[in-house]
Amino acid sequence: MNFFDRLHDRIRTVDSVVSVGLDPDPSRLPEHLREYDLPRWAFNRRIIDATHEHAAVFKPNAAFYEDPDGWRALEETIAYAHGKDVPVLLDAKRADIGNTTRQYAQLLETADAITVNPYMGRDSLQPFLADEESGVFVLCRTSNPGGADIQDLELETGEPVYERVAALADLWNENDNVGLVVGATQPEELEELREQVSDLPFLVPGIGAQGGDAEAAVEHGLADGVGLINSSRGIIFAGENDGEEFASASGQAAKRLKKRLNRYRR
Repeated sequence: MNFFDRLHDRIRTVDSVVSVGLDPDPSRLPEHLREYDLPRWAFNRRIIDATHEHAAVFKPNAAFYEDPDGWRALEETIAYAHGKDVPVLLDAKRADIGNTTRQYAQLLETADAITVNPYMGRDSLQPFLADEESGVFVLCRTSNPGGADIQDLELETGEPVYERVAALADLWNENDNVGLVVGATQPEELEELREQVSDLPFLVPGIGAQGGDAEAAVEHGLADGVGLINSSRGIIFAGENDGEEFASASGQAAKRLKKRLNRYRR
């Protein structure tokens, strides 16, 4: 089974399309965890325990782990999530050429899927695309305001850059392992992209702290019921002021988001 087949089964098992972003900002970790050898791992373990029954995937962002202790924390996090039968999508936005991108692709030896940046073209993504069992989410239309600086530029064909990226990703989907990253803050573009690429699952960020459109995210983000709606800070820091009980608030936040999104699922 490839990643999207496994994701389909996971979504059915927990009746959820929620992606829980594991972005353990050290400056926001509870004080009582900072004395641990690996505070980020201690934090993530408690978040996973509290939210796994509502999570279709866990999505750690590599930026929060790129130091020696961070990579150790990430390895422990991935292994623990797998122990709960939850797949892991590594938000790394990797891409390069030659030996460099082949090294980046080794991240898929532990994670189940990864986000990639298409700016350097197909050869920069080939090692990821060739991994038939893993998922590859291609950045297409991101939720940040500055995404328009490049993604909205109009090509000579009259299409914006983000639509060309979607068309290319559709061509690259030879192993049925490609999805798109499309932000929830632009619901009209979500709808347009779904019409353009009907079969590609979307990873939709921007629902939590960025205030994206939950109904549009569900209606247009899923392909045959498969897709992911992500919230990071809105879940993991829901109990930021609750001291040692912080994880309970995260569990409730994940449950609320699941119920909110399920109102729009068909």
